[in-house]
Amino acid sequence: MAEEKKGAKDALIPAATIMLVRDGEAGLEVFMVVRHHQIDFASGALVFPGGKIDKNDRAPDVRGLCRGAEGLDDTSLALRVGAIREAFEESGVLLAYEKGTDTLVSAARLEEMESWREPLNRSEKGIAEFLTTFGLELACDRLLPFAHWITPDMMPKRFDTHFYVAVAPEDHIAAHDGGESVDSVWINPNEAVKEADDGKRTVIFPTRMNLLKLGETGSVAEALETAKTAKIVTVLPKVEKRGEGGVLVIPAEAGYAVTEEPLDKIMG
Repeated sequence: MAEEKKGAKDALIPAATIMLVRDGEAGLEVFMVVRHHQIDFASGALVFPGGKIDKNDRAPDVRGLCRGAEGLDDTSLALRVGAIREAFEESGVLLAYEKGTDTLVSAARLEEMESWREPLNRSEKGIAEFLTTFGLELACDRLLPFAHWITPDMMPKRFDTHFYVAVAPEDHIAAHDGGESVDSVWINPNEAVKEADDGKRTVIFPTRMNLLKLGETGSVAEALETAKTAKIVTVLPKVEKRGEGGVLVIPAEAGYAVTEEPLDKIMG
């Protein structure tokens, strides 16, 4: 993991997040959590489950416990491992197979693993130990890359964040952890944006942009197809002066319908 030096342009903190999706009665739904107001990043915001890559996500023995690790370099694998781990810690959803099978871990089995969520979150236990204890393999093959965003260099804390999309297991009950996140919801991506525009929710810029892109698809099948076929262009927002105000600009080739946003709107 890159060394964190406050304000340094090269101090990028590797992070990963999962957009867990399902087909609902009104179309595509994505699982989101509300961050605790005391969290130092995106406090109170509606976000996808995710967070920083832990040192244990990079442990050498993790590779042999991941389905779909073939062809991935160590960093790419650690990002997927971290994304799945964070989703488990924050929502209780675990993308993992019973070892040697194509069967995802059941909701009943998840109850046995509940006590591991907090030790994993505190890095008191490593993901490899967890998987070995319960005879599991992470379902890294079920994660599809969706986007890659880097925090602008004017920010004091900068993240190098990879977004993934994955189908939520049908029998897993996603719910916030009550610690880092204080609420949760399955919501249509476009509805989440509308509620933010109406002042009902707080949604930070990268989350908003990826909700808009996800909202262009109407079903899980369409969302997965988009992830499989779309080219991922790294987004490093830049500030440009326009008249008396500033505008945050992202590259058009990244495929977002919106390519710029006034800073005063983003900063609230």
